[in-house]
Amino acid sequence: MFRRLPESDTATLRFKIDGRPATGRAGESVAAAMLAAGVVTCRTTPIGGQKRAPYCLMGVCFECLVTIDGIGNRQACLIPLTEGMDIRSQDGARDMAGEPVTEAAP
Repeated sequence: MFRRLPESDTATLRFKIDGRPATGRAGESVAAAMLAAGVVTCRTTPIGGQKRAPYCLMGVCFECLVTIDGIGNRQACLIPLTEGMDIRSQDGARDMAGEPVTEAAP
């Protein structure tokens, strides 16, 4: 679905998406690397569990929130890809420490 521009002389970077190995290019955002690797869903919504994907790709909409190297709620469109990154999709609501919320607050 998404294709990169023709090959360039930029460095190839290895990273993981939800535990699966992938490659990207130096200078790409995490969101661009995910889309090029065929991963279009970054997170699910807290209520209803609808799948969400990068939308604006400029940091305005917050649809591309992912966990990067154990830190949750990172905007994938604003974070440059680096070698060895561990990127995880987010499912539903998160507490302030980035842990999934298992019960609704009273």
